[in-house]
Amino acid sequence: MDLPLADPEFAPSTTYLNTASCGVLPRSAVAAMQELAEAAAAGTAAGFGDFDRVAGARERFARLVGVGLDRVAVGSAVSTHVGLIAATLPAGAEVLLAEGDFASVINPFVVRGDLKPRFVPLEALAEAVRKDTALVAVSAVQSADGRVADLAAIRAATAAHGTPMLVDTTQTVGWLPFDATPYEYTVTAGYKWLLGVRGASWLTVSEAAQDTLVPLHAGWVAARSPWDATYGPMQELAPDARRFDESPTFLAYYAAEASLALLERIGIEAVHAHNLGLAARYRAGLAELGMVPVPGESPIVAVPGLAGRQPELARAGVLAAARAGALRASFHLYNTKADVDRLLNALAP
Repeated sequence: MDLPLADPEFAPSTTYLNTASCGVLPRSAVAAMQELAEAAAAGTAAGFGDFDRVAGARERFARLVGVGLDRVAVGSAVSTHVGLIAATLPAGAEVLLAEGDFASVINPFVVRGDLKPRFVPLEALAEAVRKDTALVAVSAVQSADGRVADLAAIRAATAAHGTPMLVDTTQTVGWLPFDATPYEYTVTAGYKWLLGVRGASWLTVSEAAQDTLVPLHAGWVAARSPWDATYGPMQELAPDARRFDESPTFLAYYAAEASLALLERIGIEAVHAHNLGLAARYRAGLAELGMVPVPGESPIVAVPGLAGRQPELARAGVLAAARAGALRASFHLYNTKADVDRLLNALAP
């Protein structure tokens, strides 16, 4: 079933099947950004940006991932959050990573040069955790092909060894119900399934991890009382995850508040059922065409060997992605069964 509640919010001019790269911006998010831009152009105080909008977005995100506000920090990019975590690890620490995972999850650990990154297949992560593993970092859903990590098994293995865990939920939160509570860290970009723009990202930090993670990029917004900390060294950091905040990109957070409100209004369970229904329809159609996608159950469906069809599809007004040699289609709440059928028709011999 398609989601009629979402229809008035979206107006894509193409058959857009590329949310795993970037989501379509709702009209309400566009209006929020225009509001701020017009105020800035008019030279009014409202054009400075409103921290209450950032707070509202933080509250909505916290509810979405099932944690309290005290565990949520705001930022601008997943790689910045991961870099903060990487910087806190001691020299020589082993970081267990999945082969082929997204670069932002991997590179901050690799470029340090004095850590020990160890790569294993995604399916082997749980059994690869050992007593000297300092951190496991993994995307909950793989960007390249939509494979879903067995987070429960990985969490059980890390808990048995007392190993912290970092989960990138960029390809997860916004379509799959997700609880961030069990993990020391989660990171999420806001411009894909959360329907925002680049410049808004989220870091969750467990209470215990807040005592060990160093807020290396702390500015005045990281203080307990930010407006009393604009000059000179701050007297006291925020007592919770807000100490890891970056100064917000207001345009991005105005959009984020509106987009998160829309997702909250529709309900992630409804989005989840809708997206997987479309993906299942696509998989069934691919089977009829004799095409074999990467197995899995997510709204990201990759077909190896078909990356070369992406330019042809784009010329026909069907936007998908070419990733790791595969044609990747991703289905979200603004897509319909007609979109799936249009893609299948375009792929038919």
